[in-house]
Amino acid sequence: MSVRIDEDECIGCGTCEEICPEVFKLNADIEKAKVIMPDDGPQDLIEEAIDSCPVSCIYEEE
Repeated sequence: MSVRIDEDECIGCGTCEEICPEVFKLNADIEKAKVIMPDDGPQDLIEEAIDSCPVSCIYEEE
């Protein structure tokens, strides 16, 4: 499974980076989060970030 962010939906709140900075990074220039480690991140923290995203723009795909 790979983690993805729908950047069109992202509001740049930074919640995902706070929860799992190994996988997510807020790009301050465009005020959007990006995935810096799409594979093999800590699954429990990835799931917490997915559940905590206020606009539900983080997802996993095969």
